Amino acid sequence: MGTIDDYLSSLDPADRDVIARLYAIAWEEVPSAEQGKGYGMPALVHNGKPLLSVMRAKKHIGVYPFSPESVAAIADDLASHPGIGLDKGTIRFQPEHPLPDDAVRRLVAARKAQIEL
Repeated sequence: MGTIDDYLSSLDPADRDVIARLYAIAWEEVPSAEQGKGYGMPALVHNGKPLLSVMRAKKHIGVYPFSPESVAAIADDLASHPGIGLDKGTIRFQPEHPLPDDAVRRLVAARKAQIEL
C-alpha cells in the first residue's frame, strides 16, 4: 500500500469514493505518477514533484495541485459550477457537487506541463 491507499482506507465510504475518483482521473492522465507526499499530504508525484493531493477537510474536500497557475487555468471552467470555491492554490467542493471530470483532467494536464518544463 502507498500513502494514498492508506489515506483512502481511513475515510468514510462517501468521501472515499469521491476522492478516489479524482485520483483515478489523475492516474489516467499521468499513468507514471506514483504515490508519495507533497507538503506532508498524501499526493501523486510526477518526476519527483507533487502533482495532486485531494484531502477531506472539516467542511469540504480540498484539491491541491501545488500550483496557483494550475488552479487559474481552470477557474473559468468552474465559475458556474455550484458549490466550488477557489483560492490561490486550492479548489474546494462538497461531495454532493463533485468537480467535473473534464476540469480535473485539465487541472492535472496543466500541473503536469509545469512539472515537465
